[in-house]
Amino acid sequence: MFALTKFRGNAADKPKTFSQQDKLPKLPVPALEDTFARYIKSLEPILLQAEELGQLPPGQTAQSELAKRQKWAADALKSGSLVQKLQQRLLDVDRTSPNNWLDDRFWLQKAYHEWRVPLLVNSNWWLMFRANPDTPAAELEKPEIQVERVGDLIPDADIATALGANDWKQSEWGIRRAAWICHRLMQFKVRLESQDILPDASRAGPLCMHQYTRMFGVTRIPAIPHDFNIEAGFPNKHNHIIVLARNNFYKLQVQNKDGSLVSPSDLELALTSIVQDARRGDGKAVGVLTAIGRDDWTRSREHLLSISPKNRESINVIEDALFSLSLDSSVLPIAKHNAEPAHPSTPPTVDSHARNSSGAGRGGLNRWFDKAISLIVEPNGRAGLMGEHSPCDALIPSILIDFAAAVPAPKPDEKLEENLPYTAPSVKSTAEPIFSKFEFDVDAKVEEDIQTAFNEARRISGESDIGELWFDEYGTEWIKKVAKQSPDAYLQQALQLAMFKVKGHQTPTYETASTRSFKHGRTDVIRSFSRESYEFVRAVREGKPEAEVYKLLSAATTAHNQQTRASSFGKGIDRHLTGLRLVYDATEDGSLTDYAGKRGKNFYAGAELLFADPLLGDSQTWKLSTSGLSAGDLLAGTGFGSGFLDGVGINYLTGSQLLKFGIETKHPEPYGNGQLGQHPTNTFARAIVDALRYMRTLCESQSPAQTEGSKL
Repeated sequence: MFALTKFRGNAADKPKTFSQQDKLPKLPVPALEDTFARYIKSLEPILLQAEELGQLPPGQTAQSELAKRQKWAADALKSGSLVQKLQQRLLDVDRTSPNNWLDDRFWLQKAYHEWRVPLLVNSNWWLMFRANPDTPAAELEKPEIQVERVGDLIPDADIATALGANDWKQSEWGIRRAAWICHRLMQFKVRLESQDILPDASRAGPLCMHQYTRMFGVTRIPAIPHDFNIEAGFPNKHNHIIVLARNNFYKLQVQNKDGSLVSPSDLELALTSIVQDARRGDGKAVGVLTAIGRDDWTRSREHLLSISPKNRESINVIEDALFSLSLDSSVLPIAKHNAEPAHPSTPPTVDSHARNSSGAGRGGLNRWFDKAISLIVEPNGRAGLMGEHSPCDALIPSILIDFAAAVPAPKPDEKLEENLPYTAPSVKSTAEPIFSKFEFDVDAKVEEDIQTAFNEARRISGESDIGELWFDEYGTEWIKKVAKQSPDAYLQQALQLAMFKVKGHQTPTYETASTRSFKHGRTDVIRSFSRESYEFVRAVREGKPEAEVYKLLSAATTAHNQQTRASSFGKGIDRHLTGLRLVYDATEDGSLTDYAGKRGKNFYAGAELLFADPLLGDSQTWKLSTSGLSAGDLLAGTGFGSGFLDGVGINYLTGSQLLKFGIETKHPEPYGNGQLGQHPTNTFARAIVDALRYMRTLCESQSPAQTEGSKL
């Protein structure tokens, strides 16, 4: 998922933002033959590894297990088979969908809204701004190192006073940067609504811009059996954001009725007053309810709304807001185990920056996890963006950050308006108050729910080991010029090597493929654990000659590139397989849903492949979940959580000279048992460093490029 076209400003003679939308093709329904061939090929490394580890049924081999599924696929392709009927149903879904058969009919509900786990770490993504150039170095580079604690959370005594209470050291920097970024975000919103941003494009053509309309004013609403998103409309009619400070809630106007933007100096004055008010005490931590399981939050929200009309008014203000801003009252200190990062180029503060941006560093407090985007700013100006995943993927907000951070915030002793790089539409100051505080009425049950939610959020936060790795020994320039490899495919092989080093085996791997070349396209899957990747890693661990290993590396990256193109251009297998299962009517043969392989009397030929083969589920158990964004020069890092206790979530940024990896794993010891346990994220980061160094040595000795080309 690479951002190929940056914001390029006012361009009256160039295409408007949404001018290419009607020219985009619809996402196709792939041919069954293609999907099954690609799917069966993707099973090869899983079966080969299982055979090597002695995990196949007695008397079976990888080849015999593969042949069984090839027979099922052949049966499924026969005329009149159940699978052929399901394909026709999916084609009908496509014909009756105005934009995209997957996005219109299934995606939000099945991929996100039916998932009942907490959004904290499990689903929300996070992005981190790099520091402003003028920020005091001491505040960023030499923060307090806290005593080691399980989950790296602040102690209970500090929790009682809400995250540092009145510890607002250097807050003039944080308030200044928060006001500036808010204004920049609003500039982007106005330019987007006036179609003054060039549409994104790749070498293959225009990309869909629909997700840009899903950032501002969209909020996820909890409900049973599945959630919903508020349809905010585009352009959005609301003109306010919400500000959270020590769990207090404030409504802040950011746009005037005439469409002009509130001046950044007025925003700064309002935020200063908000901080002064928040110093007086903590608010009711209603926001922590958004951090827990969706069913529990649904019930708590319904009760909250039922006890007072004021609560409906407050909820509406939050859910209608364009975005949220969390002003934290302290700078999250770095944990002791993060003081020695896996690579010396990694700033010592970046792990605590990531934990704070994810919400885990605050135990879920001072956040509203249901907002599409949430800006988070600490007193020293350290800033991040967190997002609810269902409205849009992290790629689009990363482009928003590129715009917001492109012009640094002026120093506190400089006038804000004099530094504005762009003044249209007009920016106006107002003498009227632009913020107001709002509250919730709570009863004993709400108080109990908040305490229970905080305990659950703290458990999730404690289980999560979030970290960042910066690697500056080489970047994409070297990978292309010297290693002669595609950077993304190369890094995926490094992650496969790291996975084996840490776990002792490879695993089915998810990499995001963007399908934005289609109207309302979101994602499909690149199955990075390929036969070629397996052979490459196996050659490394068996100590094969370097010439052979390099040849296998090149074969693995070539295969990865081919799969990336297929998945990005409508020939991915996983969304198609999911669609076939979703249009199945279980009344045709209830045994087909039994995944234990039982046959009913009406079991259709070929249906084993989709409904009775546990290997399908195993192949989609992504213990290594990955995604790439862009060069990320203005980002300090990124991240998202793994969906498995023994899994790894990795988001990476591929700069020409600097590679950045956001890594999330789970602590091996249960949170709260009094034992700290190891820190698997740091272990995995060191494995990535080892893999990258090994691959550099390999490529420099075997690549066709001249040695001189490696001297960067």
